[in-house]
Amino acid sequence: MVMKYILVIGDGMADDPIEALGGKTPLEYANIPVADSLARKGVLGTALTIPPGEVAGSDTAFLSIFGCDPRVYNKGRAPLEAAGAGVSVPPGNVAYRCNMVALEDGPMGFAEKKILSHSGGDVDGQEALDLMAALFADARFQEGVERANLLIHVFPSFRQIAIQSGVDLAGFWAAPPHQHLDEVIAPILPKGSDVAVTLLGLMELAHEILDQHPVNEARRARGVLPANGIWFWAEGTAVQLPQFAEVFGHTGGAISAVPLCHGIAALAGLRPISVPGATGKLHTNYEGKVAASIQSLLENGDFVCLHVEAPDECTHNGDLEGKLQAIEWIDSRVLANLLPGLEAAGIHEYRILYMSDHRTLMSTRGHDEAPVPFLLYDSRKDTGLGLDFSEANAAMGQYVADGTKVLDLLFAE
Repeated sequence: MVMKYILVIGDGMADDPIEALGGKTPLEYANIPVADSLARKGVLGTALTIPPGEVAGSDTAFLSIFGCDPRVYNKGRAPLEAAGAGVSVPPGNVAYRCNMVALEDGPMGFAEKKILSHSGGDVDGQEALDLMAALFADARFQEGVERANLLIHVFPSFRQIAIQSGVDLAGFWAAPPHQHLDEVIAPILPKGSDVAVTLLGLMELAHEILDQHPVNEARRARGVLPANGIWFWAEGTAVQLPQFAEVFGHTGGAISAVPLCHGIAALAGLRPISVPGATGKLHTNYEGKVAASIQSLLENGDFVCLHVEAPDECTHNGDLEGKLQAIEWIDSRVLANLLPGLEAAGIHEYRILYMSDHRTLMSTRGHDEAPVPFLLYDSRKDTGLGLDFSEANAAMGQYVADGTKVLDLLFAE
């Protein structure tokens, strides 16, 4: 019988103890009977997925987990996301993430405003498309984009991708918006080069165009944050990643609703798989992701990565209740369906690695570089460990100092 290997990532679910939860972390406080059962029979540990000196983020963490040293292969997050979105980054060109963001209302100048949401208040669908269309309907913005040799690929999401030709990134600096929520933007605006001046000009103009747009006025009337700005960041050039099959000796697919995970998977030679109704938010198609994962194990090889973005997004939004619900739904709607689903598909021998990619802290609404907890379960074994799944219990187990080696535990026999 062929062994199957499943990696389940609860994005950003690891956290610090929270006073409102009685000094427990969300992982400790949440009702997660399936994960606790697997942990009691399996192995617990922690892994350092963010190497010292590297920026804490999903790009760094995902590269580590997929066996690619981010100190070597992280040439910027945007090119990785572009690959996942099907956008080509020609040699010599630069890619950027172009978030739709929410900037605070008020009479203060652009640079004195605070950034309230890195996702434009979770704008998506037709609203996102209409707002981006409004930018290009303005002759000033269209001409500015053309002068900058910039091409913005538009998606029905807060995540847009921009490609720029004929520029040098020397000295350029841009901040990840999700790491600076509720901060005045003046110190974190793009700077350091002529490229930064150009992009900043487009950001200021976009705010002018979008701030009073009817879509945003309607969002305010509904009590929702306006998507009244854009934010260029995550700059980088194209990169070639080591092939997953060569690094680990296994093939398979990756299930996710975010381009970053799909992009890294595709560049590493795994099959990126999209699931209808998968949103990257709290309300997503958990059951569909499970079904697609099992189907991938039957068709694409012996490995699958099932990624759930919801805990991370809820934390960035300051939504503790949502983070707890996301962790509980991964347990009750992913793990609880995955185990019988594998058996029903005739997959009786399997190993599951369940982990956070990085920590995302409710205290800051941002990422943290501390080691993340993992549990490793083997359907053929009962270790008798007897411990529930939590950061504290995991810290008593095995420590993986090099995150690129964490999948070695999954594949070890």
